Amino acid sequence: MDVAEFDRFADEYHSMHAANIAITGEQPEFFSEYKVRLLCSDTRDLADGANRIIDFGAGTGNSVAFFRTYYPDAALTCADVSRRSLDIALGRFPAGMRTLLLDGPKIDAPDASFDVAFSACVFHHIPHAEHAHWLGELRRVVRPGGMVAIFEHNPLNPLTVRAVNTCPFDANARLIRARALKRSLRRAGWQRPAIRYHMFFPRRLAALRPLEPLLTWLPLGAQYSVIAVR
Repeated sequence: MDVAEFDRFADEYHSMHAANIAITGEQPEFFSEYKVRLLCSDTRDLADGANRIIDFGAGTGNSVAFFRTYYPDAALTCADVSRRSLDIALGRFPAGMRTLLLDGPKIDAPDASFDVAFSACVFHHIPHAEHAHWLGELRRVVRPGGMVAIFEHNPLNPLTVRAVNTCPFDANARLIRARALKRSLRRAGWQRPAIRYHMFFPRRLAALRPLEPLLTWLPLGAQYSVIAVR
């Protein structure tokens, strides 16, 4: 998806996303909080803290409210290729973060500017040949000892594939297998990348969700994450 397409869908993103995931019984906010909550758990013991965070591909700011909840004192930077999306994010959270437009081959930030890089379901919109480049840019702007967490749709889950194939703003997306993303992280210089699978049960089976931490090895979750250290 190019910048014009992101800009075109920005105003309708939330409603389109909600309609597309209706089969899960959840709203988009559930998935946004799920990811930030997991990130918070992962960074709890991060050396020197998680005080500066970049949300790479932040869109209209769906994760901002949850960053404010789980990281109330952190400096949050929302980066995206879509100026319209960032304007909407600023309108929603005028005091919640700063924005950074991605309008070239580099992230416009100095080396080691952040403690943590976070990206939620963004890399399937980036050509696969460019993954190592952008993961390398994230590594450049994260300090030594910092961390990256990439969340993505799992192409091994048939319901996920159906949702992506019927979603207007995913028309040009190419899903990524977890092991391929792990290899790209290694090529970009990240250390100890680790895969986990998430979101096994829809709302009607929510009583089973406490089992999910025991299933992160099973490649059937609707989404997965790969975390690595700088």
